[in-house]
Amino acid sequence: MTDVAAEAPAQTDEAAAQDAKPAAESGTPAAEAKPSADQPAAETGDSDGVRARAAGFANDLADKASDAMDKAGEAVEATKDAASRAVTRMRNSATLSASRGHTTIANEVVEKIAGIAAREVPGVYDLGGDVARIFSAVKDRLHLGEENAAQGISVRLEGKQAEIEVVIVIEFGFQVYSVTEKVREKVVSSVESMLGLEVTAVNVNVDDVHIDNDSAPGNDAERAVGYSAETTAIVVGAPAEG
Repeated sequence: MTDVAAEAPAQTDEAAAQDAKPAAESGTPAAEAKPSADQPAAETGDSDGVRARAAGFANDLADKASDAMDKAGEAVEATKDAASRAVTRMRNSATLSASRGHTTIANEVVEKIAGIAAREVPGVYDLGGDVARIFSAVKDRLHLGEENAAQGISVRLEGKQAEIEVVIVIEFGFQVYSVTEKVREKVVSSVESMLGLEVTAVNVNVDDVHIDNDSAPGNDAERAVGYSAETTAIVVGAPAEG
C-alpha cells in the first residue's frame, strides 16, 4: 500500500516534467505564447498608416500626370499655331494678272516697302514691339547683318488686296494722331504706287514713346517760373508758320 502511494506522486511529477519539456524546447516563454490585447490594435494602426501613405503617393502621381497632360496640351496648341502661321505666311502673296502670264508678289516685298515708308514719317522713332527692337539692337551690336526694313510690319495679301499692320515707336512731343495718319497715308501711297496693289487697311499700333535721355537736365527753378500746363504737340503736316 505504501509502495503504491509512493509511486503515484513520482508518476505525476514525471508527467508534469514531460508536459513542461516541449515548452522549454520550443524556446517560447509563456508570456509570448499568448498574444497581448494591444498587439492587434498596433497592427491595425500600422496598416492604416501604409494605406494613407499609399493614397498620398497615388494623389501625387495623379497631380503630376494631370500637369504633364496640361503642358503637353499647351505644347500641341503652340505647335498648331506655329504651323498655321507658317502655312499662312507661305500662302501669303499677291497675284497680278497680265496678258501673257501673271506676277506674284511675296509678302516680304510689301512689308519692306511699307516699313521704309513708315520710317520716313517725322515722329516715327522706330518700328516693332519690345522683343523685335531688342533683337534688332543685339544684331546691330554684334554686326550680324543690316537692319530689317520689314521690322514691325505684317501683311495679309489676298489677290490684289493688302491689309497692313504697322507697329511704331513715336517720338515724345509729337501728336500721336497726326503721326499715325501720316504713316497710314505714306504706306498706302508707297504700296499702291510701287506695287499696284489695293491697300484695304493700314492699322497702326503705337507700342511705345521714345524719350531722349541724352539731353541735359533742365534747371527745375527756371522751369517752374511761368510754368503752364498747356501741352503743344508737333503736328505732322501742319502748315508752316509765316
